[in-house]
Amino acid sequence: MTERVNEVAGADDALAELATLREQIAHHEALYRKGTPEVPDSVFDELFDRYQELADSLGVPTEERIDRSPGVDHTDGFETVAHRVPMLSLEKLTPNRRDADGQPVPYEEQLSAWFERRLKDLELPPGSPLSLLVEPKIDGISVSLLYESGRLTRAVTRGDGQKGDVITAQVLEAGAAPAQLHGVSAGALEVRGELYWPRDAFDAYNRRLLAAGDKTIANPRNGCAGMMKRKDPAGLGEVGIRAFLYQIPWSEGVSLPGTQSGVLGWLAETGADVYTDEVHLASDAASAYAYCAGYHERRHQLPFDIDGMVIKVDELAHYPALGSTGHHPHWGIAYKFPPERRPTRLRAISVQVGKSGKLTPVAELEPVALAGTTVSRASLHNFPELARKDVRVGDRVFVEKAGDIIPQVVGVDHAARPAGTVPFTPPEVCPTCGSAVVSEEIFIYCPNPACPDQVLERLKHFAGRQAMDVEGLGEALLVQVIEKAGVRRPDDIFRLTVPQLAGLERMGEKSAANVVAALEGAKGRGLARILVGLAIRHVGVSMAEELTKHWRDADALLAFAARYVEGDPEAVAFVAPDKSSERGAVEGLGRKSADSIFAELNAASVRAVFEGLAAAGVSLAALETRTRDVEGVAGKTFVLTGTLPTLKRAEAGARIKEAGGKVVGSVSAKTDYVVAGEEAGSKLEKAQKLGVAVLDEAALLAMLGE
Repeated sequence: MTERVNEVAGADDALAELATLREQIAHHEALYRKGTPEVPDSVFDELFDRYQELADSLGVPTEERIDRSPGVDHTDGFETVAHRVPMLSLEKLTPNRRDADGQPVPYEEQLSAWFERRLKDLELPPGSPLSLLVEPKIDGISVSLLYESGRLTRAVTRGDGQKGDVITAQVLEAGAAPAQLHGVSAGALEVRGELYWPRDAFDAYNRRLLAAGDKTIANPRNGCAGMMKRKDPAGLGEVGIRAFLYQIPWSEGVSLPGTQSGVLGWLAETGADVYTDEVHLASDAASAYAYCAGYHERRHQLPFDIDGMVIKVDELAHYPALGSTGHHPHWGIAYKFPPERRPTRLRAISVQVGKSGKLTPVAELEPVALAGTTVSRASLHNFPELARKDVRVGDRVFVEKAGDIIPQVVGVDHAARPAGTVPFTPPEVCPTCGSAVVSEEIFIYCPNPACPDQVLERLKHFAGRQAMDVEGLGEALLVQVIEKAGVRRPDDIFRLTVPQLAGLERMGEKSAANVVAALEGAKGRGLARILVGLAIRHVGVSMAEELTKHWRDADALLAFAARYVEGDPEAVAFVAPDKSSERGAVEGLGRKSADSIFAELNAASVRAVFEGLAAAGVSLAALETRTRDVEGVAGKTFVLTGTLPTLKRAEAGARIKEAGGKVVGSVSAKTDYVVAGEEAGSKLEKAQKLGVAVLDEAALLAMLGE
């Protein structure tokens, strides 16, 4: 490889760009696996295409390149099993493909080239007809379903394509796929499909979250992924997640049709949900492309989200001859809908400082209408991405919304660039406090924890809903207490007094008293909420709960952090064993994240906050869960349905469990009680048919002795 690299002009620059692209791709893949992507698929595709282009020019061997394998979605606590037939991604038609002259290759030409390659694979003359089935591409999460004698015995996520997580209980509880295939009483087969969340059901769920004062879910796809990774599947039956089934990769002892279109019809006859209304059988690439291109507007009339179309060779007997690569099969290709894109002018580039000190470039735009809103600011992601696109102030830029939500600058019209523009230079000092920045991977940070922007963002996060949930302590008030009351650290807010707050703008005695009362109530939120609020890198809600579960109070946790940072072998082995095959005691905690978390917990600044919180009377221990067996509740099985008058269902469920009862998601003859509120629906009807006792909230509280 070295000899080839040295032959390439500008090899040093190319190698540096290749390394940066590798880091960016790894960063975005990690966010995608978490369900929190910060760039649209089109941007990620562009990064990967550029990486491959550079790797080709530098002669990087295939085995040394990053592998764009399907997104790994393993979650600790779930059993992992191997797929009998790998679940590969499909090759995509992409707007980022360029010809030898650097010009974009239209989708139609890309599809035609793919079609001709398939004819060649099958040893058919150029221009021969070849039946193609075009299906809508559901925007959900892939699932593999094993049916034995027609009964669903296992459901597995795609995972890394070779193995995935078992989510059988979640799929069955949700009622997303048939538990039994009609008319199938023998043999075994694997059926693949897409779990998705219909828009009406998703919107209804978000309305319930809003009514309860909880954070809403960003989009149906991420929400569906999160729901299917609930370790306790209880309640999933009321969420409304469904599955469209579309493929049978293998079967034994089951007679199946010989075409993909026939398989869809066969699945529909078994009672499976199959989206056959909008499929199209084409005889060539031109017909398939025309159907895809005509579907752009129709997609918005569907009751669920789709992000493109899938084009498959219809004749299943051709599949072995067509073969596959390590990443994708050759029998199909995905047509991704290009997101709505609008041109506008870049007025300025500002730099934001986040709660962790990360500096992020932001585009200040001439306002433009985009996907139903007016956009005047958009993300530029990070400074390497800004440099790669060569975005300059004064440029005509193109803006999209990632996931139809977050505005992003995705391209530049370099041909229309005004004279005199200059590349943007990343700041060497923090734009807020003037501290010299530090670099870490592809990001730059302000290292000064006293930076005013960091102080404000950290306090907003600490007082926010997922952390200490201090009602009334929003950004406008925090700005004032920082400037006029000397608040700098999270513990400072607990020393605020009514006279201090009442003297601020738009605050009176009553408002001030309400905030102080909210602060007093927040003192009992417990250690897990504090850990979330401190914005320690790698510590989200789940990790905070895991740390709290193991160490129970701040003193024990901080003592362990000191031992870990000092290199105590016992402490290190406890959370990060040397053998990669062994898991540490804390679920989800690996060596790299442990190094970062415990170093930060051991920092003098964080220890000072804990000391301040203790001095202010804030509880630094885990919340104790009440456990008491209540006669008539202990050992009984409950199902909760509908909207209760005063309790959230989660709260009612917690009280039942504290009293020794069990809460499940579906009604059966073994159910002891159904607790029904307004709009109870099918579960109430089933309970009545089965003769299961039905309680209202008042009766439940009476049973609980409350």
